[in-house]
Amino acid sequence: MNTNKFGTQGWTPDRIKDLSGKTFVITGTTSGTGFEAAKILLSKGAKVVMLNRNLKKSQDTIATLKHELGNAIDVTNIQMDLAVLASVRKAAEEVLKTVPQIDALMCNAAIAQVPKQNFTVDGFESQLGVNHYGNFLLQAILYPRIEASKGRIVVVGSMGYNLGIKTIQFDDMNWDKNYSPNSVYSQSKLAQIMCVYELQDRLKKTGKTTVKAYACHPGASSTSLIKTSGSLLTRFIWQIMKLTPMVQSAEKGSYPELMCATEPDLDQEGFYGPTGKNYWTGPVGECKLEPHAKDKPVAEKLWKVSEKATGLEWNL
Repeated sequence: MNTNKFGTQGWTPDRIKDLSGKTFVITGTTSGTGFEAAKILLSKGAKVVMLNRNLKKSQDTIATLKHELGNAIDVTNIQMDLAVLASVRKAAEEVLKTVPQIDALMCNAAIAQVPKQNFTVDGFESQLGVNHYGNFLLQAILYPRIEASKGRIVVVGSMGYNLGIKTIQFDDMNWDKNYSPNSVYSQSKLAQIMCVYELQDRLKKTGKTTVKAYACHPGASSTSLIKTSGSLLTRFIWQIMKLTPMVQSAEKGSYPELMCATEPDLDQEGFYGPTGKNYWTGPVGECKLEPHAKDKPVAEKLWKVSEKATGLEWNL
């Protein structure tokens, strides 16, 4: 990897200038990296619209943020469950009604390592349904507003994209034959990342360059992701790992998505995250993306399959 263009410390939020007048829409902000990202954006004067499933937790989050940053912050929540496409549609319509500009849509929410095969109400395997299809639909509906705002789409992937099969299992998208918690999580993250670079290509083709799309990953961060959906053994191992230097804070885990949402003139071709050993921790900068994540025929097919699954064609 070449040297970090942001210096030895890597990218940090000190680089974010005053964000007054800017609006960020973020999924999954009641804990972990999403909460930290929202807090940092608000501290820089931005308006933040949170999209969360749990209303009680969202209200608690807003109260916590106001307690820490003062009552003047501009933060609201719209209820959305990524596992339910109807809920995504309803929330996105609400955003279009009430949020006149979107400087960045940050797709941060995810589920991980679901122990047994599980389905969303729309009939998708749960990890693919939430992490990929839910986010894909949200991006598609909000795209016109993001375009009008000359905004960005930031997708929080995971180094997990490289831990499963190196393509999309089109003949069995629900993993009926070979379900395993990690393989399917890996697949969902690969799908998310692939669609970022496919979107870039499609925008280039149409000559539309006002919207920028970025893929990043948080490294190994101390968040509740595994705690909420992983099996007991996975959770136990993770709790022990969290006490070691192999894992960084949730705040540091939020840096890559903040960089992708705010850093001027950031190259879209890059894949961003911690650049230390295994890309788990370390200074934030550009990471190597394995070629299978940019496999063009697979990405094109995945895009079509995703449009069909979500019942919406992107209006590019």
